Amino acid sequence: MASIARQSPLLRQSCLSAFRAPWASKNAAGVSQVVAFHASANKQILPPLPQSIQGTMNDPAPIPHSHPVHGSYHWTFERLVSASLVPLCIAPFAAGSVSPVMDAVICSAIVVHSHIGFDASITDYFPVRRVPKTAAFMKWLLRAFTLGTAVGLYEFETNDVGVTEAIRRVWKA
Repeated sequence: MASIARQSPLLRQSCLSAFRAPWASKNAAGVSQVVAFHASANKQILPPLPQSIQGTMNDPAPIPHSHPVHGSYHWTFERLVSASLVPLCIAPFAAGSVSPVMDAVICSAIVVHSHIGFDASITDYFPVRRVPKTAAFMKWLLRAFTLGTAVGLYEFETNDVGVTEAIRRVWKA
């Protein structure tokens, strides 16, 4: 029992060495003081964005202008597009028919769904009040990629076999 007690610090040290950073400083006993996955805030990956406060602490928060596109209609439209993708993606394979109209509807729903999702991500991660130029650039980049995706899917639908037939061929390969 005494030999196990003496080996336990060595065993613990050897097991934890896998989680210790190789550059970590060591104390007098030779045990590293900093582990690789520590939670200190000494070095941040990215520095915080510049922040400024406009007005005083007693000023009310500005109320955004109401617009039906940015309210509950927008939320309902997002959910309808997302929910419609499930039957649209299952129908061609369950029914066994390949229709160019069905492919066009599926491609349109995928493009709209992707655009809405990436737009929400850009809005969350690049707020206009903090990084206006980056937010505008990212919005235009999203529009360019959305247009490129739509044109690519259109070309694939008109000049090749189409999305559902391509998926069917890959699935059976």
